[in-house]
Amino acid sequence: MLDEKDEKLSNDSSDDKLIETNNTSEESQEEVSNDNTEENSVNSKNSDDDVLNEIDDSNAEDAEDADNHQRHIIPVLDYHSMSMENLVGELQRLVKNEKVQAIKKHVDGIKYEFDLKFQEFLDHKKEEFISNGGNEIDFKYNSVTKRQYNEVYTEYREKRNQYYKNLEKNLKDNLAHRLQIIEDLKGLINVEEDINTTYKNFKDLQESWKSAGPIPRNNYNDVWRTYHHHIEMFYDFLHLNRELRDLDFKRNLEEKEKLAERAEALEKVEDLNVAFQELQTLHKIWKEDIGPVDKEHREAIWDRFSNATKALHNRRQNYYSELEKTFEVNLIKKNEIIESIKRITAKVSDSHKGLQQQIKEIEKLRDEFFKAGKVPQKVNEKTWSRFKDSVRDFNRKKNAFYKEQKREQQDNLDKKRALLDLAISLKDSEDTAMATAEMKRIQNEWKKIGHVPRKFSDKIWKQFKEACNHYFNRLHASKNESQKDELENFEKKTECLERLQAFELTQKRGKDIEVIKEFIAEWKSYGRVPFNKKNINVKFNKIIDALFKKLDVDRQEAELMKYGNKIQEISDGENTEYALQRERTFIRRKIDECKSEIRQLENNLQFFSNASEDSPVVKDVVKNINIHKEELATWKAKLKKLNIFKNNLNKEEDAEDNLDEA
Repeated sequence: MLDEKDEKLSNDSSDDKLIETNNTSEESQEEVSNDNTEENSVNSKNSDDDVLNEIDDSNAEDAEDADNHQRHIIPVLDYHSMSMENLVGELQRLVKNEKVQAIKKHVDGIKYEFDLKFQEFLDHKKEEFISNGGNEIDFKYNSVTKRQYNEVYTEYREKRNQYYKNLEKNLKDNLAHRLQIIEDLKGLINVEEDINTTYKNFKDLQESWKSAGPIPRNNYNDVWRTYHHHIEMFYDFLHLNRELRDLDFKRNLEEKEKLAERAEALEKVEDLNVAFQELQTLHKIWKEDIGPVDKEHREAIWDRFSNATKALHNRRQNYYSELEKTFEVNLIKKNEIIESIKRITAKVSDSHKGLQQQIKEIEKLRDEFFKAGKVPQKVNEKTWSRFKDSVRDFNRKKNAFYKEQKREQQDNLDKKRALLDLAISLKDSEDTAMATAEMKRIQNEWKKIGHVPRKFSDKIWKQFKEACNHYFNRLHASKNESQKDELENFEKKTECLERLQAFELTQKRGKDIEVIKEFIAEWKSYGRVPFNKKNINVKFNKIIDALFKKLDVDRQEAELMKYGNKIQEISDGENTEYALQRERTFIRRKIDECKSEIRQLENNLQFFSNASEDSPVVKDVVKNINIHKEELATWKAKLKKLNIFKNNLNKEEDAEDNLDEA
């Protein structure tokens, strides 16, 4: 509402469209002072009443927009909790479906939140770019979401600019029209015609004023006061015909009572935004559409209307106070979330798996932060800044980890490339003994090397696998060829084993031993069998041992006869020279072990020098000494037999060399 100082209008000699209040005579002021003057007096006593000022200011602002009532019923969403994609979608919906003049507050809210979120997103991408070795001045990022936002926001600005361009012309035209109505009001006072005709013209001008349309807000208050000043002057003029004036006062009182009744009912309207919007409309009607009432009822009706306004205002203030408490709770939640992010940042994992889990936790906390709701406006920027900094600190440590991991992966790539080169060099080697061992070694070493950069991982593994497969396929093909002979040997040995199992001793010891020797000789002649069939040799030796035991053949003799099979296996195998050397080393170690055991037992026997030879302990020691001496003799005999075989093998190789030279 207006203060008393607003009643004074400046006297502009160059523009008589606006006139001074001093033109009103004291008599007319006493008899018919307008409703606005009384209301200004009340308002002057309550100049600190925020709700009346708020309503008055809002109506002045909305004076430019005849359709402003739609502005307040478009819901304002929680833009803070929405993602950038959802913000763009909501902006598209508003620009497409709502009047451009009604969505300024919504668009501003969306723009504020989108700019914050996009800047955070851009900072994150920039840090990743730099951590991956990029130069800050070279950083560029093309965001589809940002491009869509810019397109929609540009469309909004174009619509808004076009709207205000058209509005400006309409406002000027409406202002000229309203000023003309004021001029026509001024002309009613001095016109010489029937009072009823003059009164009818007055009513027509009032109706024209109601439908004249919005005017610029900076002209609103002056034009409105000027209009009401001339309304008052007309009522002063009308005091000559009190019947018409009293009828108008009565009708105005009835209309204001209806407004007061409706304002009182608004306290029970559940939606405060709707209620406050309607209250603004009621004040606008009170101020612009309804004239004054008689002095007797003027103050009472205004107090009733004003009290209803204040009651709704108090309810609204209480609502916002409760809402502020909710914002404080949201602030506590958001501060807890920020502290949780800081705790994770303080202990960033040093493993990919652990860090991935922490990244998920950070993303979950980010979502919770945006869903936590609004915080008090005074700490909004500070809270957002703390949140953004905490997330940025985590991202920096995360990026530092992956930068170091990238360096390690490059080292691993160099190691695997070296193994790949070695595998390629061996894949066609004819030295199968060496190449096989080396291939197995580099395969095991490959497994121990960690990850390599993803873009090289599949390619280098495929090349390495192809080199290994190439070699082992060649090796297996060669073995498969030789395995044909081994399978034939197995079949022959199987048939020989079956005959041996069916053999029965004739009780003629010499003849039976000769038959067994023939079986052993036949077995030796068949050569190697497949590796997975070698158990047949164990079966053969068990049967031979059982037959020798029945014939009471000397253990050493039996061992030497069977040892021929062992020598035959060595000669049939790959890398015979190496196998002979291993067997020779093994036998020598056994000989040394036997000698050591014999010496130890003989030393132990000296402790029993006073004991009888019939002592069980002495007998046991002597028995062990004899057993080890027999084993020593057997191992020496095996070594001799192995040496004879080796010498014969060397002679054969020398003969082949001489033949080649010849």
